[in-house]
Order: sequence, then structure tokens, then C-alpha cells
Amino acid sequence: MTHDSIIFSIFLIFTGAAVTATLALYARQALLVGYIVLGAVAGPWGFGLVSDSDLIRDIAHVGIIFLLFLLGLNLYPQKLLQLLRETTLVTIATSLVFGAVGGLIALAFGFPFGDSVVVGLAAMFSSTIIGLKLLPTTVLHHRHMGEVIISVLLLQDLVAIVVLLVMQGLKRGGVPFADIALLMLALPALIGVAYLLERFVLIPLFQRFDRIQEYVFLLAVGWCLGIAELAHKVGLSYEIGAFVAGIAVATSPISRYIAESLRPIRDFFLVMFFFALGAGLDMSVIAEVWMPAVVLTTVLLAVKPVVFRFLLIKTAENEKLAWETGWRLGQMSEFSLLIAFLALEAGLIASQAASLIQVATLLTFVGSSYLIVLRFPTPIAVSDRLRRD
Repeated sequence: MTHDSIIFSIFLIFTGAAVTATLALYARQALLVGYIVLGAVAGPWGFGLVSDSDLIRDIAHVGIIFLLFLLGLNLYPQKLLQLLRETTLVTIATSLVFGAVGGLIALAFGFPFGDSVVVGLAAMFSSTIIGLKLLPTTVLHHRHMGEVIISVLLLQDLVAIVVLLVMQGLKRGGVPFADIALLMLALPALIGVAYLLERFVLIPLFQRFDRIQEYVFLLAVGWCLGIAELAHKVGLSYEIGAFVAGIAVATSPISRYIAESLRPIRDFFLVMFFFALGAGLDMSVIAEVWMPAVVLTTVLLAVKPVVFRFLLIKTAENEKLAWETGWRLGQMSEFSLLIAFLALEAGLIASQAASLIQVATLLTFVGSSYLIVLRFPTPIAVSDRLRRD
């Protein structure tokens, strides 16, 4: 049995993840930080225990597909419309500010303009996973703060999907804007087909066979991967197709049931996704980008809470809510990692810029998690007074 076998790789990932997750919990960190660290240690640039780059890339790809499908399932238009006016202004303004900050820092450290633009795009977003994982499920999810945080994150996800769509167009070559225009036409067509299939095929099948849990699970997975494959066939990415598949059933009464049914597979692929991201960190390049990564991390952790606080107060939120929301949204995002991954794959940025984004994202994950658990109620807070389920 070689170290590149799929059995050994899965053993290493999940046994190692159990160990690093335990350490992360003792250190009051989000579990995904432990998964990324494990990948960096065990991957090709660490001890080389998993050295098959194609396998690692495929693992990451499948993880992204299911992650975006489940994010799409949480996009409830009715809830979103209630806060649309407030959060749209906040999301657009903060995205512009954070994008400018990230791009200017990259330029200041001598990165080319194109690479700096991508770094700025990656700095625009906050982590949906950390934002939701560190919300006390029995408190803030049912209060206005939870609604504001979730609505901002969902709108950021939509902006990120647009960014990925543009990158997909640039990757195709030829006349970029013409390709992007074609893809922008393909997206609404895909959404329309998904809604028709959901209404006339998916829902009737669920209603007829909803008592058979195994069938419900298979149908949900098949729906996700089927729409993802359809998106790929019309020139879009698998990731965008999975997101559309989630949105198509988000307003359906079966969406919550699908989300619950797929929770185990979501967690399975999230572990593999973040392991793959850690394994993709090029340690030889990190030595060249650690200084700009530390500066970018420090500035974003300091600036994001202040900017969110200022803008939320301007939109009539109270100061306490605005301040806590800012801290909870103070990190970069898993979409930042995805942007770096796709931009590097498309040849839009150099490996140094991709590593800068990856390292800065990981550092903001660690720093933001500590700041949140030290100050606010979370399931893994430092003090019993702040620990909430």
C-alpha cells in the first residue's frame, strides 16, 4: 500500500483531523483551522504523507461543490428581502473598502497590479462557516443580530459567485468580455431549468417517496451533482451549478429536510476540503509572503470591525449590535481561498499572490476566532459566562 492510495489518504485525513480538531477545541479555535493545519503538515509541502496533487485537487473540488450547494440551501429569499435595503448598502460599501485595502497592501509590497486586484477581491469577504459556527444556536440565530450577520454573509456569497463567474469567463480565453456575456446569459437559463426541474420532477418525487430516507439522501446528492454537471456542460463551473441547485430548492418545504439529510456528507467533505487547502500551501513560497500576509491580516482584523460598526450604525442599528457584528465578520472567507485557487488555476495570478491570500486567510481565521471567543458568546467561548449552545 502506497502513501498515495485513497484508503491511506482517507485514513490520514480523518484520523489526523480527529487529533487536530481536539487540539483546536482546547485552543478555542474553529475546527476548520485544525483541518487546514493538518493538510499543511501532511501534504506535499509538509511531510509528504499525501503527495498526489491530482487526488488533493479532486478532493477540494468535491468539497467545494457540496459546500456551495448547502450554502445555496440557506438562501431564503423571504428572510433576505426583510433586510435587503440595509444589508445591501452595508455589503457593497464594505466590499469596496476591504477590496481597496487588500489591493493597496499588495501593491505596497510590490505585487503586480493584476495580482493585487485579485488579492483585493479575496479581502472583500467574511467567512460564512466561521460566522455561523461561532453563533450560539439557541440565542443569536433567533435575534436580530443573527439575522443581520446571516443576511450580510448571504449577500457576500452572491457577490463572490459573480466574481467566480467573471473568472470563469476570463479563464476561457478568446475575447473575455464576450465570453463573460455568454456566461451571464447561461446563468439565468440554468436557474430557470433548475426551477422547472425542481417544481415538476424533484418535488413530486420527494412527496411520493419521502418515507424512504435512503432514497431522499440519494435524490438530494443526485440533484446537487446533476445540476453541477449541467452547469459544466453549458460553460459554467461545477461550483456555480451546485450553488444554483441549492437556491432552487431553498424556498421549498423540503429544503430543511435536505439540509439535515446532507449534514453528515457536508461535514465529511468540509474536512476534506479544508485539508486539501492546507495541503496546497506551498511552504517554499510562504517564506516570501509571510510579511505582507501578516500586515494584511493585522489591517483587516483591525479595519473590518470598525467599518462594519460605522456602517451598521448609519443604517440605524444600535451600537452594541453593530460592534459585535463587526467582530464576528472580521476575517477573510473560504471564498477567498476559492478565488485564489481558481485564479491560480486560470493563470490570472502568480503562485506568490495565491499563497499570500491563503496564508492571510488562515491567519485571519485564527485571529478572528480568538477575538470572538474571548469577547462574545459562542459554543467554544473561553469563559462559562460566554459559552452558549
